[in-house]
Amino acid sequence: MQTMAAVQKERSLGSIQFLPVSLFASVMGISGLSLAWREASKLFGTSTVIADICGILAIVLFVALTIAYLSKWALYPEKVKAEFKHPVSGNFFGTITIALLLLSSVIGVYSRHSGQAVWIIGTVLTLTLSFVFVGRLLKGNHDPSHAVPPSLIPMVGTIDISVAGGSMPFPWTQEINLLSLAIGGIVALVFFTLILSRLIHHDPLPAGLMPSLFIMTAPFEVGFLGYTNFEQRIDPFASILFYFGLFLFIVMFFKVFHKSIPFGASWWSVSFPMAALSIASLKYARFVDSWLLIGISAILLALLSIVLAVLFVRSLNILFNGKLLKG
Repeated sequence: MQTMAAVQKERSLGSIQFLPVSLFASVMGISGLSLAWREASKLFGTSTVIADICGILAIVLFVALTIAYLSKWALYPEKVKAEFKHPVSGNFFGTITIALLLLSSVIGVYSRHSGQAVWIIGTVLTLTLSFVFVGRLLKGNHDPSHAVPPSLIPMVGTIDISVAGGSMPFPWTQEINLLSLAIGGIVALVFFTLILSRLIHHDPLPAGLMPSLFIMTAPFEVGFLGYTNFEQRIDPFASILFYFGLFLFIVMFFKVFHKSIPFGASWWSVSFPMAALSIASLKYARFVDSWLLIGISAILLALLSIVLAVLFVRSLNILFNGKLLKG
């Protein structure tokens, strides 16, 4: 009877074989929301309670998704292999390693040594994944239509190493951060050009990939955070990165948030780029001390909080009605 009940429950929720790796982007977004509210406490003097709640939620969600995806790997290894080799969905494996890097900052608030250990693991995995994906691309014969915003994730994600590693005390940290900025920065320059060319000269993105347009803003805002962490100052180059990312966000906002785009797991693609912009705006507003930028940072933080709350509720809804894990 228990076996039959379990089978019936699986049928109602769907099968774990259809769990998309892109769901790890939710951990990135919620971790980013935690870090944004912690940054807001420095600018507005707000309580860190929201940051703590979001941080705990991100950790629990990462553990749950890791267990679920490892189960998928054990039960359906061919499904995982096919997803990893896919020219588009394979890029989302980078969300796992980036999630670890962001969680290192979240965990580091409560346990410095644990945060450092998670950062080291995330750094090794991120650099390894970047190496694998660059090697894959250099084999040639790639369809130009596969140059889509998610292509930025596994390689440009190396910039997040310096974002989370700005406060790491190891003697080799500075060189690792510089390495990550070099890889992520140059690859971002190349891939941003390729993706922009594809968006201009080829067919529009499929509806399911439209939310990923926000990923185009990430190299600039994450680059701003990584660069300023490394330099320990905000200079004109950092300001240029921030303002261009803000400009892209405004342009993409009206293209992404459209009723014609159906909701699905891919919508979590908007979460971390928005979080990175919010954190960058809070940090920049604190540096410039301008009422206009302070107002913009407050609006972006409120918008980020609302969007992630809606994404979380709607994701639970499609999970329990069986649409999330439906083949």
